[in-house]
Amino acid sequence: MNFKNSTRSICLALMAVALVSVTSVNQDVFAAQTGMSLTATAVEGDNIITINGETTSNITDITIRVISPNGSNVVGVDQVTPNANGEFSTEFNVSNWKQDGMYKIKANQGTSLLYSITLSVDVNSGMTAETSTKDSSMVSSQTSGSLEKSSDESMSKKQGLSITANAMEGSDTIGIIGHTSKTNEDVTFTVTAPNGNLMSVDQTSPELNGDFATDISVGGSLWSQDGTYTVTAQQGKDSMFIDSVEVGIVDGLVVPEFGTIAAMILAVAIISIIAISSKSRLSIVPRY
Repeated sequence: MNFKNSTRSICLALMAVALVSVTSVNQDVFAAQTGMSLTATAVEGDNIITINGETTSNITDITIRVISPNGSNVVGVDQVTPNANGEFSTEFNVSNWKQDGMYKIKANQGTSLLYSITLSVDVNSGMTAETSTKDSSMVSSQTSGSLEKSSDESMSKKQGLSITANAMEGSDTIGIIGHTSKTNEDVTFTVTAPNGNLMSVDQTSPELNGDFATDISVGGSLWSQDGTYTVTAQQGKDSMFIDSVEVGIVDGLVVPEFGTIAAMILAVAIISIIAISSKSRLSIVPRY
């Protein structure tokens, strides 16, 4: 028997098995998806919100409800049947939606809530804001058992307002940058002193992508109180669109947070103690 030919045959067999394995893995990775996606679109100043969606289960109707900003009223309900491709759509007229604010559009499929998605849309004075928002619970059927976060949790990251403060130590200017999903309303800034007094009020308009920024000067006699100042940005009274940051001010200049200073002082103290202890031990070493 030719040992070389046998070895070659074994190698070819192993390569064939590996190829089959890789093919099966790829097929698993690209397996069919399960879930639902939902999109809400509207033109600014219009009275129609268009809902489009897609589901991987076209045998069960989808119920769409619209909840008022205060969360207590259902202002719109519709039931749609997906087509053979799982696609569905509907429209809502917002002319009679009296409350101003963010309305929640909830789409549920099946009585057992097979799939569920929630979107938020902005309506004021019975007119829509510029809207294009989407959410999806689509997952690979291979991983659908370990499903992701709920739709409400994922939407909380997409909807609302958030800010951060950028200020260098020793600066007399606090830079505020932020993002909001409500682009048709100005952002109001307030600064509160450590004793609770209102220091300043300002407004800025967000960009079309929702980004905004402003600078706050902290010098002068009004900022004579040392301590932690609170900068708040908000649009309306909805808690989703209110966010705050704290900045330490001493002698009218930005300082690091107290925790940072304390940690630095503690670190220096520990190093000093270690150095002194080491020196003391060296000095008492007996001489022979």
